[in-house]
Amino acid sequence: MRVLLDTHAFLWWIIDHPKLSSRAREVIGDGSNEVLLSAATGWEIAIKAKLKRIRLPDPPGHFISEQMALNGIQGLPVQMVHALHVYTLPDHHRDPFDRMLVAQSQMENLPILTDDPLISLYRVKIIW
Repeated sequence: MRVLLDTHAFLWWIIDHPKLSSRAREVIGDGSNEVLLSAATGWEIAIKAKLKRIRLPDPPGHFISEQMALNGIQGLPVQMVHALHVYTLPDHHRDPFDRMLVAQSQMENLPILTDDPLISLYRVKIIW
């Protein structure tokens, strides 16, 4: 299975946060799954780290790359078709990063691993 991680799912997996569901742990930890992290998530983490809204042990470029390698997570680039697809989405969610994940999920036919209830308002498969 191919699955797209929401930002909180990625961070919670890394720190073994108790809010990460057992189903999410199972999917991420199953080495036969292709777990993807959007470039939009990297952008979101970089912005939040710069604004000191999240604290990371290393600069985002090093931290994210290292964690992706350690956890077998693949990058998903933001393509023009993803960016333009955002225009077609209903305004359920105002967060531009989450809207991009929804667009990527729809365009790439990927379930999103998230517990964000607003994302479930879109035509995407949620795993949690």
